[in-house]
Amino acid sequence: MSTELVVLGIVVLTALAFDFTNGFHDTANAMATSIATGALRPKRAVMLSAVLNFVGALLSVEVALTVTNAVIKIQDKSGAPKTELTAQHGHALLIILLAGLVGAIIWNLATWLVGLPSSSSHALFGGMIGATVAGLGFSGVKWIGDASTKKLDGVVGKVILPAIFSPLVAMAVAAVGTALVYLIVKGIPSSFRAGKYRTGQIFTSGLLSLAHGMNDAQKTMGILTLALIGSGHWTDLEAIPLWVKLTCAIAIAAGTYVGGWRIIRTLGKGLVKIGAPQGFAAEASSAAVILASSHMGFALSTTHVATGSVLGTGIGKAGAEVRWRIAARLVAAWVITLPSAGLVAFLMWHLADLIGGFGGALAIFVLLLIASGAMFLRSRRRIVDHTNVTDEWPDSQSASAPAAH
Repeated sequence: MSTELVVLGIVVLTALAFDFTNGFHDTANAMATSIATGALRPKRAVMLSAVLNFVGALLSVEVALTVTNAVIKIQDKSGAPKTELTAQHGHALLIILLAGLVGAIIWNLATWLVGLPSSSSHALFGGMIGATVAGLGFSGVKWIGDASTKKLDGVVGKVILPAIFSPLVAMAVAAVGTALVYLIVKGIPSSFRAGKYRTGQIFTSGLLSLAHGMNDAQKTMGILTLALIGSGHWTDLEAIPLWVKLTCAIAIAAGTYVGGWRIIRTLGKGLVKIGAPQGFAAEASSAAVILASSHMGFALSTTHVATGSVLGTGIGKAGAEVRWRIAARLVAAWVITLPSAGLVAFLMWHLADLIGGFGGALAIFVLLLIASGAMFLRSRRRIVDHTNVTDEWPDSQSASAPAAH
């Protein structure tokens, strides 16, 4: 077996590991509100979300093709790697992808450890951009796309603008939706409303899980397809291999089932004191925004959308309790996610380049294992799981200190 094939195997394994962390990091996006309101029990919620994430991942490839074609300039129009990469038989491309994935995973785990619902999508794009700049220079990144097409493309059109507008749109839709829900049910006995809300939340949280699978699992599909292009095992820029679809769907579903309880707690209990009508409005708003964006191929952050929706429900309900200090921490995490993951990836690429060859790829993979293990062990000091995820959130408690169990 050639070392090049081993490096490809490491990239595939690391990509699936990212997909797994994406699953448990973003479970909160779909299920935090349903768990917080008691519409679904925690373990049942993550099981339902895992199944629908798997199904959603297989329903579309628009976002995956965005990752393959519209952000990083690492292949020409025919699908062959650029000349800089071809000279090294695609090894440089594989190292770029590996370094980018390492940056994304480390950021995902770090924010999970402190319970912050940052964006897995922006961690991935930040990692890819940082590694590409390190390997090919700034010209290797498709910042604004092809001006002649007059289409929103590149990092600005497909990543930055959706990051700015999607949470604002979700917040506005959720605020209006929440106000309408409370207006419509005004005067209806609460005993009659309770069961209806529970049924509605089960439906909307399921729809949101389906939407999450359609958007987030596809990003890893795009990365794996790029790895196959770079190694000469794939050339079609308009299709994703079936085995890539299936393995990515399985990985994100498995991560979702594990449940990122720390982030579920922050989003469900720490941001807004949320009731069933608000939970229903938040989930419906998030699902609508994500499904529309997935159809258009926008690789937006489902975390931004879900968090914006939860905040919107606090705005839409008169007298609702919104913890703006925690909201400010989340926004700060959003802002630094892309550059932070990019910086880690930038450094990882240079480390791999310094060592060179197969040894460089192995070195940064081993560093990833060490960092991941250290953060997992640190998380065991303060456990948050399905047994205490719905405990009340003390006003003095910060987003970085989930309740101990």
